[in-house]
Amino acid sequence: MRRRDFLASGLGLAANVALGQLPPPPPRKELPHRRVRTKPLFKAPPGFPNAVAVAPEGLWVAEQKAQNFGKDAKQSPEACWLLDWNGKVLKTVLTESWNTSGMAYGDGYIWMGANAGPEGIYQTDMNSKTVSHRQIPLGPPENGGGCHGLMWHEGKLWIVANRLRGILRVDPKSWEPEFMIPITTARWHGIAWDDGSIWMVTGSSDIDRFLQQDGKLVHTTTPGLVRYDAVTGQALETAEFVEGSADPHGLAMHNGTLISCDAGVGPPGFELTHSPYSGYVFELEFI
Repeated sequence: MRRRDFLASGLGLAANVALGQLPPPPPRKELPHRRVRTKPLFKAPPGFPNAVAVAPEGLWVAEQKAQNFGKDAKQSPEACWLLDWNGKVLKTVLTESWNTSGMAYGDGYIWMGANAGPEGIYQTDMNSKTVSHRQIPLGPPENGGGCHGLMWHEGKLWIVANRLRGILRVDPKSWEPEFMIPITTARWHGIAWDDGSIWMVTGSSDIDRFLQQDGKLVHTTTPGLVRYDAVTGQALETAEFVEGSADPHGLAMHNGTLISCDAGVGPPGFELTHSPYSGYVFELEFI
């Protein structure tokens, strides 16, 4: 192209920009979409199981106590149970977390994500001693917001940060944020690692509840999953739960199969979801 032609083309492009006449961007590529159903494994100890994490000995399941909402809330210890794969309790660790909505197991500690009270992340040892309580980074020092999921992978802690609407990777020693994947769904919850990517529980609404209609339980939100590239943050695929499935909260990967739990409790003002699988741990099957 001659210099004169190049300059002319540039002037033409600038004129189109000024007039708003640029061609529309190419259509966004649709993500692969699958369907998933749930298969109950066993019921967790009494309480609201809201998070899961795999350990060599079995599965850690974190308890949520919904009564810790509000200005008059009182703290009571929230348990984290180590269960074998038949649901037998092997160990119980008590934590200072409030309304736990995320949990990870790593470096020999339980990491509980609080969604009420002082909020933040509680690091607890195997003797139920609080080692640290720190707020989610990139927020006010005294209140970094609530948490809806935690995951430990290769020495890093991944936090589903409510205030940031993102999945935040944090160095657990320095507590410095390193990377964040933005969340664009209406509901978000537990996360699990899958070979360089991260699965996250999603939903079509943040009001998570089952209602009785014409003699049948109807779910007010459509739960689902999204898988993100852990390096770029790009969404790779989505999935939706078929009708009649359990309601997912926590998420973990075990031998190539996603594991979740149904807490049976909704947001403030919705004490129970009335889910028929409330309290169950289950595995996910793609269909």
